[in-house]
Amino acid sequence: MRLSYPTNVKIVRVPCSGRVNTIHLLKTIEEGADGVYVAGCLEGDCHFMEGNLRAKVRVEHARELIAQMGINPDRIRMYNMAASDGPRFAQVATEMTEHIRQLGPSPLYTGSGPEWPKQQDPKEQIEDNNPKPKAAAG
Repeated sequence: MRLSYPTNVKIVRVPCSGRVNTIHLLKTIEEGADGVYVAGCLEGDCHFMEGNLRAKVRVEHARELIAQMGINPDRIRMYNMAASDGPRFAQVATEMTEHIRQLGPSPLYTGSGPEWPKQQDPKEQIEDNNPKPKAAAG
């Protein structure tokens, strides 16, 4: 079965998602990827006992770290799927690619400054600081 997924998705095969460390995720972003995701076994169905649970914790840690750096944590995600579910893999690759396109290029390379947390539009900030008086009920 030939499956098609976006050509910009680069696959790095590991024996278990539990072998993916936080540093691997951070280095991937640092070296130019606009986003990265980990595809692990279904929860409770890991071939290496708890590898996918360790990967989940590491992905969450990497998300927290990039958020502290001003990068949207949605640039790193984890998906769980059966190893034999090729169509699901292709679907996730397409979803993640589209999601990253919506976020745009990584601020590490655009020089656009922090993208996280979402900054409020300056006009909205002014309106929030000067609330309009409420009309009296009559």
